Amino acid sequence: MFRIVVIILICFNFLYPEIYKEGDIIKQKAELKKLKKELDEFYKLKEKEYQKQKAELQKLLKDIKEERKKIQNLKKDIEKLYAEIKGEITSKTIKIYNKAKPKIVAKIFTQMIKEGKIDKVFDIIIKMKNKNVTSLLKFLDPKDASKITQMLEEYDPKKSKK
Repeated sequence: MFRIVVIILICFNFLYPEIYKEGDIIKQKAELKKLKKELDEFYKLKEKEYQKQKAELQKLLKDIKEERKKIQNLKKDIEKLYAEIKGEITSKTIKIYNKAKPKIVAKIFTQMIKEGKIDKVFDIIIKMKNKNVTSLLKFLDPKDASKITQMLEEYDPKKSKK
């Protein structure tokens, strides 16, 4: 009987660690399943957040593009308005110089040329009536009249239009 008890105890000692190991593996599998479930939930939550942020960024990008387009249209409108205003001022200036006495206009132009604004003078002369330009050139300083005449010879109306 003693032998039977000893054999049972020895078998029990050898078999018990195997049972313990098997139970440990089952616990680990359960923990892994739980961890996997938590990770899946975490990744789903992060994916939803990512998609939400992505949608917001796309909306912002769309809004920025629309605003950029509005700004460009506004810029074009402002440039047109500026061109119209500048054109009106230029045309008024041309009308004034066309009606003014050539001697007075020549004095004004001489002063402008002395200030280095010969290009502005040239722009005005191009738009003036030919008969007024002819009488104006009579009263200009010969050097200035020579420069203006040379500019007129080199002037190409096709190149000046943008």
